[in-house]
Amino acid sequence: MVKHTDFDATFSKLKDVLRPFESKLIVAADTPTYYSLETSHVMKNKHRLYFAGIKIGKSYVSYYLMPAYMCAEIRDAVSPELKKRMQGKSCFNFSRPDEKLFKELVKLTRLGFKRFTSKDFYSKF
Repeated sequence: MVKHTDFDATFSKLKDVLRPFESKLIVAADTPTYYSLETSHVMKNKHRLYFAGIKIGKSYVSYYLMPAYMCAEIRDAVSPELKKRMQGKSCFNFSRPDEKLFKELVKLTRLGFKRFTSKDFYSKF
């Protein structure tokens, strides 16, 4: 059985992955169970582009990385071990902290940030 304290620790560690981007992106939500970052780019639907987020659910703590959904080269860089935690194209589920996989998420998030902030990326929108 997973303890709620494992979820809190997992949420906190995953939030550490995103903290370096707070000054460069917009903190759209910051509660004890949900945290998200958006870009300053406003899309045609008048909403900012979602970058990443973390949410505590009933069974998992989910880490959402939109660049993984939108950029095949980021999805392709996901290791088989991290892929086992993947649900869909942008969500990674954890029930407790996993330092090795969190380090990989740091690399993927940096790559996603680089891609999302490149000038040619927004020419598609």
